[in-house]
Amino acid sequence: MKAYGNTNSQIVLLQPVDEHDLDMIEQEIKEIEKYVQTSFQLIAYPIKKWNHELSPWEAPAVFGKEGFGAGANKTLQEILKCCEDKFKTYILGGYSLAGLFALWAAYQTEAFTAIAAASPSVWFPGYIDYMKSHEFRGKAAYLSLGDREEKTKNPTMSQVGNCIREAHAILTEKEVKSILEWNPGNHFKDAELRTAKAFVWAIQAINEH
Repeated sequence: MKAYGNTNSQIVLLQPVDEHDLDMIEQEIKEIEKYVQTSFQLIAYPIKKWNHELSPWEAPAVFGKEGFGAGANKTLQEILKCCEDKFKTYILGGYSLAGLFALWAAYQTEAFTAIAAASPSVWFPGYIDYMKSHEFRGKAAYLSLGDREEKTKNPTMSQVGNCIREAHAILTEKEVKSILEWNPGNHFKDAELRTAKAFVWAIQAINEH
């Protein structure tokens, strides 16, 4: 794990990252600092096997040959070790499959006050049904998607737009403070800026609460 910012901050941002995310993390932090005056610490949790360590359950491959494992629970238990100070406020967030992981994690524990899910992989098989039948245990959730992400020939991933609209509707119906924001571009555009926007909203949501 790599920690950035003030270790004494009350607000702690937690983000599962791959090597590309780590390269962009300082830019992401600067972007967050543009919009929030609140001091925060960001803990980046490196993920080696992305499709395994962040997946809540097994699923077949939807692109390439690599399927999805069921390692999310083990990853969550490791991240929760960083959330033991009851006087601090924890926000879990991430991009793509890490965004899906963050959303899923809020159904497992009350440790995270807010979730910052940027372009989350809510097309993941069975996930929307999971949201319908379980209780979100955080207080706020940010969702976003690129406006071209659903315009793909991949039949599973092309459902991402419908899925994220439904995810937002589910959270709204459950009276979870939430937002669905649309960003220009496809899934690979401005990941660090989109993640920063997600964390900014989550921090502001907590401060308003």
